[in-house]
Amino acid sequence: MHERSMAEIIRNQSPLALGPDTTVADACAAMHRRRVGAVLVTEGDGRLLGIFTGRDAVRCLAEGCDARATSLRQVMTPNPVTLAPDQPAMAALRLLDDCGFRHLPVCRDGRVCGIVSRYDFRAREHARLDEETGYFEALR
Repeated sequence: MHERSMAEIIRNQSPLALGPDTTVADACAAMHRRRVGAVLVTEGDGRLLGIFTGRDAVRCLAEGCDARATSLRQVMTPNPVTLAPDQPAMAALRLLDDCGFRHLPVCRDGRVCGIVSRYDFRAREHARLDEETGYFEALR
């Protein structure tokens, strides 16, 4: 069985990337238009600064922030965990599962190449993760 790389999964992808001074309101509108659950917060050169997700939006609103006056820089998760495009798909799926992430940026030399979520993986990759998890649980 061929093990896919992150590069195969993100091929032809154009992730939603916005600058750190973008407002939460504008980011949420862009997420809604694109039907995505995360924004990669980047510098003009594509260097990843952080990630802003639907969870962050809910937290921001629950804390009473003004979405039209609050910038992504203020509420993003800075320096998120990333994987390189040459890493195997299973490494990403394990990270998503182990850390409870919904989205994982893919970067080369600090610059955004793409982003993956659990939905980007095939059934056999999920089955393999379930098998591995069951195996390690049995060892406890």
